[in-house]
Amino acid sequence: MARAYASIILKAPIEAVWSIVRDFNGLPKWAPAVSVSKIEGGLDADVVGCVRSFYLHDGGHVRERLLMLDDARYTLAYNFEKPAFPVKNYIATMRLMPVTHGNETFAEWEAVFDEAPGDEGKYVKIVSNDVFAANWKNLAAILKRDKPSAPAGAVRWKGGQPNKVWTSRVMRAPVDKYWAIMRDFAGMGAWHGEITKMHMLKRARSDKVSGVRDFYFGPGHIHEELLHLCDMTRSFSYRILKSEIPWLNYVSGPRLWPVTADNTTFGVWTGDWQASPQDDLVLIPRTAENVYQRGFAELEKNFFSRRK
Repeated sequence: MARAYASIILKAPIEAVWSIVRDFNGLPKWAPAVSVSKIEGGLDADVVGCVRSFYLHDGGHVRERLLMLDDARYTLAYNFEKPAFPVKNYIATMRLMPVTHGNETFAEWEAVFDEAPGDEGKYVKIVSNDVFAANWKNLAAILKRDKPSAPAGAVRWKGGQPNKVWTSRVMRAPVDKYWAIMRDFAGMGAWHGEITKMHMLKRARSDKVSGVRDFYFGPGHIHEELLHLCDMTRSFSYRILKSEIPWLNYVSGPRLWPVTADNTTFGVWTGDWQASPQDDLVLIPRTAENVYQRGFAELEKNFFSRRK
């Protein structure tokens, strides 16, 4: 199965971007190859199962069915009813995530499909570059021109904030460069200024799931256990086993995405735990800024200092 993919950082808040891309009948407004579009049967464009029928400027006709629309997670998915390309089992997903460090938007568009024998890779490039990347680039230009703000009354997490802390950042180097540093579960002491004396207990490898790292964060002594490590999604998660901080069931972890538009990186770091409401008044902002955002900032600083 083939996979096409393109991603970009859009210079507008996610609520403004989502108000544009969630319109399943709105491609003529921002996809330069599309001339006209209509929803068949007179249905609204946010009815899951509706079919959009649109024409390209070159005369091509395409029909796509809305398979999923999620206002809580800023995601939609659709398939081909009448393909634009000679591929089978095509399912595309468009997903937005907020860049909390700067109030911008990470946007990714991917599709999986089967290519005919002899076409391997042909339509991956066409869909990735001529469709997804080209459309994102045009939308970026529109947003730069119009400078839209979030709609009045917009609520970022309609389904409830997905984690107690959800924070994200754009970093200037390619994703695999950062992941090569970050995946070392015992390596954070080398690039986070608050962390010292970090090492794996029982001489465990730093890529061993269930391994425990021992370190000091400022004056606090902490043990954390690696819960998962994934080179496919460039992510890991961990839980706290020992800490003087008054929280329970702390689980956290980062994930990195490639930004194909300019070969940079989008990183998300989340954390969940249980603590008293009074303690959370301090713990939530301190964790978001001093641990996660500072971690991303110092990871980027460390990478560029290594290059000198």
